[in-house]
Amino acid sequence: MKLFTQFLSLALVTGLMTMNACTSKKEKEADEQKPGIEKTTYGQLPNGQTADLYTLHNASGMTAKITTYGGIVVGLTAPDKEGKFEDVTLGFDSLSSYVKNNPFFGALVGRYGNRIAKGKFTLDGKNYTLVTNNFGNHLHGGTVGFDKVLWTATPVEGDEPALKLTYTSKDGEEGYPGNLSVEVTYTLQKDNALKIDYQATTDKPTVVNLTNHTYFNLTGGAKRDVMDHELTLNADRFLPVDKTLIPTGVLQPVAGTPFDFTKATVIGKRINDSSDVQIKYGLGYDHAWILNGSGDSLKLAATVYEPTSGRVMEVRTTEPAIQFYTGNFLDGSVTGREGFPYKKRFALCLETEHYPDSPNHPAFPSTVLRPGQTYKTTTIYQFSTK
Repeated sequence: MKLFTQFLSLALVTGLMTMNACTSKKEKEADEQKPGIEKTTYGQLPNGQTADLYTLHNASGMTAKITTYGGIVVGLTAPDKEGKFEDVTLGFDSLSSYVKNNPFFGALVGRYGNRIAKGKFTLDGKNYTLVTNNFGNHLHGGTVGFDKVLWTATPVEGDEPALKLTYTSKDGEEGYPGNLSVEVTYTLQKDNALKIDYQATTDKPTVVNLTNHTYFNLTGGAKRDVMDHELTLNADRFLPVDKTLIPTGVLQPVAGTPFDFTKATVIGKRINDSSDVQIKYGLGYDHAWILNGSGDSLKLAATVYEPTSGRVMEVRTTEPAIQFYTGNFLDGSVTGREGFPYKKRFALCLETEHYPDSPNHPAFPSTVLRPGQTYKTTTIYQFSTK
């Protein structure tokens, strides 16, 4: 009887220990799934300033990593159809790589996303000359655009953690007029979406066109190209360009061209159609599509589906256009994460924006911002599976 009592006591103790261990494990897992923000030091810039890295994570397990250098999205994870989270962006392992050789991976782009012809425009009768850095044109804010400056960060805790970044672009910076105060907020939402809110004010008339230049590859890990991704664009027209990728001013219907993505189409299906002069000029796709609908309310701009992972990315925006770029200038010379070379068409970009070269096309939607006005736009990249 005594032996039985000892055995029973031991069993009870063992059971309690097991239950406590299970409870601790569950509590730990629950803690790990709580939304929040973590801050670490990312590295030192050549000028001696320190860049920080903020990791946002939601209750589902999705993470977004953003650095104060350039407001760059360093990483963004999303689950596949089996629930496995993987990074769906291209990027580097270190800050130094972003400083030395970044083809705008994850970049926060400004003052003007995309191109301005010959770096020149006229506003209120005054001529302005910007820095030129792409085929004699001004691209993505110039030599030192918003992707190459240090932003001030304010983390915002909550069920949907956010990171508010602020920067003041001085009058004359890269040739632009006016002191421009910019605020960009990245929010990691409950429904596995990264929301980006842009806001700006100025003390002189200027032009503004902010966007994000994240390179996406929904296979996860970016170990192959994106030619099997299926794309749908909510756009019946696009902007043809000249040899230097400046819009001609024509809004061309996509019907009957390789630019028709009004129905889900495999990206690689027509990307090498060299009989189309626009494909030749862009070395593939590197054009702006005019989104259907009017006004500044959120609208579905694009849907991307990758069949092997089952990942789906939907892009919603208040902007009137979206630049679809297929990594045509990647050639394997850029070494990304884990020493992996990024080759041609290993990613796609969907940059929501106003039209390229708008300051030189009065018929395009205006990108002029005046004192007393507030520039506001929103874009959401939402992930799911099917």
